[in-house]
Order: sequence, then structure tokens, then C-alpha cells
Amino acid sequence: MTVSRCHARVPIAFGRPSPVDAVVLARRPELPLLCLRPAVATAEAARFVAAFPGEVLYAVKCNPDEAVLRALAVGGITHFDVASINEVRLVHRLFPAARLHFMHPVKARSAIREAYFDHGVRDFVLDGEAELAKIVAETAAARDLRLIVRLGLAKGGARLDLSGKFGAGVEAAGELLRSSAKCAATVGLTFHVGSQCCDPSAWERALDQAGAVVRAAAVGLDVLDVGGGFPVPYPDVRPPPLDAFLGAIARGVSRMDLPGGCALWCEPGRALVAGCQSLVVQVQARRGDTLYVNDGVYGTLSDAGVLGFRYPCRLIKATGQGVGRMRPFDLYGPTCDTLDHMQGPFVLPDDVAEGDWIEIGQIGAYGSCLGTGFNGFGEVIRVELAKAAGGNSASGRKAA
Repeated sequence: MTVSRCHARVPIAFGRPSPVDAVVLARRPELPLLCLRPAVATAEAARFVAAFPGEVLYAVKCNPDEAVLRALAVGGITHFDVASINEVRLVHRLFPAARLHFMHPVKARSAIREAYFDHGVRDFVLDGEAELAKIVAETAAARDLRLIVRLGLAKGGARLDLSGKFGAGVEAAGELLRSSAKCAATVGLTFHVGSQCCDPSAWERALDQAGAVVRAAAVGLDVLDVGGGFPVPYPDVRPPPLDAFLGAIARGVSRMDLPGGCALWCEPGRALVAGCQSLVVQVQARRGDTLYVNDGVYGTLSDAGVLGFRYPCRLIKATGQGVGRMRPFDLYGPTCDTLDHMQGPFVLPDDVAEGDWIEIGQIGAYGSCLGTGFNGFGEVIRVELAKAAGGNSASGRKAA
């Protein structure tokens, strides 16, 4: 299967007129403006839940904003991939009836105890015998545990490779499955192909490897979790449609000869929330093809720095309309650190000037959650664009 479409330049519909203009021109913000479209998150969640033939676990680390989580719940998300005790507390407070899956393979002992005894967490991921012993000890050898073994994968072609830090090899994963089956009534296997993976066949290869683990372990599998990594479009990236990934997963699963009652899970993050938030930054200075703006890599635009993510963007003029030919710009953020640089390119009208604003789209995934207060910056204004009247009304609050 070819994946060349992943790198094709495509038009982005983000450039159409937006209700954000009215908010910006009314408020004329000098702080970054983070715009939430909850209806987008709800629609993407509903689409994914309807399409995936199993349980959809939202990866909370991608965007833990409470308004985003509530919008996803409206769209049908009732399972959450949590990776820290703070994420456990947050989701359990918002949705006491939701099922939480503690998917971090290395956890503090206190986190395991609190998750199990205070928040009803029963699903724990592990990738080593020591972690298994820790989970068993800290849950007082509970018999209602659901233990999921993380399988390590070789480096792949995902935009953000996740190999190396977590995951057991094929032989070790098989041994862990056998050990886990002695401690829990429910056992499973999981893997992650990497973030923003545009190659559907990556899931087939991973599932073939998972099949080898299950055969070697000779343990009946209760859960198969195909992880996250489902991609979204950016100005220089057009992934294959979701059906291509689901088809690849179906083919890979069919070759595993799993028990009839084996549950299928996935852990999307970016695919559900990337489009639900945009960021409006103000131009504070222009020097040739470089713009100095009031947010950057230590704030909402971390992925635009070292990782070099490109984002759709459009100009909102302080006065009049943007005119002139489109040209590429790079951005510097507000801190005194020269690493606060986003090469882009960000393609904008030639007449962009100090005082104008730039709306940057697809920022709902790994945006504000990565922000810091470095150098005294980090305050943003949050607005929620209402679904009514096409999103033309907004309410907002400042957030540090």
C-alpha cells in the first residue's frame, strides 16, 4: 500500500471566513487567544466511535481541557486512556461512571494504590516483570485486575516515533502475558505505532508481531489494544482516510485467530481533537520574512518548534483586509530564548504588519497542554465558540 498521499500539499478549508474575526476585532487581544469549537470535538468523537469496531479510549494527555473532555463525552467517549494520577483524578471527577485505563507502563506505587482504591481503576498497562510485581503488591493482589502488556515495536515511519522508551520484546511480552494471566482474570496486549502515523500498513505489521506474541504465550487474549497514532491533515500532509486504517486493522486482526470474546480497543488523541481548537497570536514586530508573535514553543506552539509541524493559518488585519501575494514567513515567540523559533513556513499575505493577528488552526492536539510559564509568558485568553448561529457567539475567560 502506498502512503505517498501523506506528504501531498493540499488546500486547507481553515482559510474560510470565521466567527473568530468578530471576537478578535471586538476584543483586540494582546494576549494569545485560544478558541475552542466543542462541536468539532463532539463530531469527531461520534465519527470515530461509530467507525471503530470496539472501544475508543481517548488519550487524555493530548488535550486535558475540561471543556474538550465534556465535548468528547457528548460525542460518545466513555473510556479514557489516562497516564498519570492527575489525569485519573480529573476524569474521575468529571465522569464518575467512565472507565479509566491506566496506560502508562511505569507508575508510582502511590499512583497505583490511589487509582485502584479511590478511583475504581482496574486496567493497568505494564512492560516488565518488576511493574507487574508492583501492581500486584499495591493492589493487595486483587483478582479483578485487567493487566495489559505493552509490546515494543521497531522504529517506524510515524512523524513522532515512540519506540525505545516503552515496550517488551516479542519473547519477553509472551512471558509477561503468562505471568499476568496467573495474577489476573483478564489479560491483554497493546502497542503504539507512533504519533501522526500516515501508513495504515504499520498497524498490520504490528498486529502480525502481536500475533506471534500471543501464539508463543499460549494464553487466551481478552483485550487487544491497537493504540493511537491516527493522523490528521496539515498543510503539507494529507493522510489516507480513516477507512484505510480501519481496514488495515481488520486484516491484521483476522490473521491473529483471537478468541471470540476478545475486546478490541484503540487510543486516539490527535484524531479527535486537533481541529477543535485554534490559536490567535498578535504580530508584535516584522523583520523581513520573520514575524515576532506573542506565543511560541514554550506556550501553545511547541510542536511547531523542534518537531517542525506546519499549521494552517490566516491573517486577521487590524485594519482592512489582507492583500498582496501570499508568501512564507517564519515566527519567533515572545521569550528571550532564540530557540523560541517556528520555521513553518506560515503562508500569509505580504502586507502582514505589527498589530495584525494570525489564526493558527489544528492546535487542539498537543497545544496548550504543553505550555509553560517560562520567561513570565504563558497567559492566554480562552474563548468557546458557540454552536448556535454558526458559532458566531463566544464567551471567554483568562487563564494563566
